[in-house]
Amino acid sequence: MTDRYTHGHHESVLRSHRWRTAENSAGFVLAHLTPGTSLLDVGCGPGTITVDLARRVEPGLVVGIDREPAVIEVAATSYPTAAHPNLRFVTADVYGLEFDDESFDVVFAHQVLQHLTDPVAALREMRRVVRDGGLLAVRDADYGAFTWFPADPALDEWLDVYHRLTRMNRAEADGGRHLAHWVRRAGFIDLDVTSSNWTYATADERAWWGGLWADRVTASDFATQALETGVASRAQLARFADAFRRWANEPDGLFLVPSVEVLARRYASSSTRTGRPK
Repeated sequence: MTDRYTHGHHESVLRSHRWRTAENSAGFVLAHLTPGTSLLDVGCGPGTITVDLARRVEPGLVVGIDREPAVIEVAATSYPTAAHPNLRFVTADVYGLEFDDESFDVVFAHQVLQHLTDPVAALREMRRVVRDGGLLAVRDADYGAFTWFPADPALDEWLDVYHRLTRMNRAEADGGRHLAHWVRRAGFIDLDVTSSNWTYATADERAWWGGLWADRVTASDFATQALETGVASRAQLARFADAFRRWANEPDGLFLVPSVEVLARRYASSSTRTGRPK
C-alpha cells in the first residue's frame, strides 16, 4: 500500500523526532515493560525512543522498523548493535511485516497511525505479530485539539491547510480521537485509553518548537506538497513561518500538543477475556 508521509524527513522533522524519549513519549507503556520483554517499535524514525525502550527491557530483543531506509540508517548508525546488543533496526512495511505470528510481547507505535491511509489494516498486522496475551501500545496526536496562546489567525490558517493536505493524502490528522475506534476494529478488546500533552511554554521550548515549525512549513515535504497540490502559496507558507516565530517570541506563549494513548491486550480467543490491560 502506498502512503504519502505529509511531513517527510527534512531536518526540521527529524529535529522534532530526535527530541522524543521514552519518558516524554511512551510513559503510558513503561510500567508494562520488564527485563526480557521483546518489543517491536513501528515507525521508529531516528530511534531515540527505541533505544530507551531497549535499555528498559534488556536483554529482551527490540526491533525498530521504518519504511524509510535513510532514517533506518540514521538510527542504526546512532545506536549500533555493538553498543546495544539487544537492539536491531530494519526497513519494513507495516502492512506486510516480515515476522512470524506472535513474535513479540509488545508492539509499540508512536505518532504513526495518523499518517496512514489504512490504520486498521496496519493494526491488524501489528496484532498478528503480538503473542497471545501480549500488548499493543499506540499513541497519536490530535491536530484538531492543538491549543495555543495568543490567538493568531495565521496559525488558524496553517492548521486548516494542514488538515486539507492530510485529507488529500488520505490520512487522518485528528488521529488521536479515532485511535480507540481503530484499535477495536482491528480485533483488540480490553482497551485502556488515556491522554497526555507535550507542552511548550518556556523561552527555550518556544524557540525550539516555533523554530522547527517555521522551518517545516517552508522547507519540508509539507511545504513541497502544499505547493504541488495548490492548498497553499509560497506567500501563505511564509506567513505561517512568521506566525510561528512571532508566537515563539511571546513571553506568555503556550502551545499544547495533546495525544491519545491506547493499551490493548491481544487474546487468541478475545470473547473470553474482559477487563483492562494489567
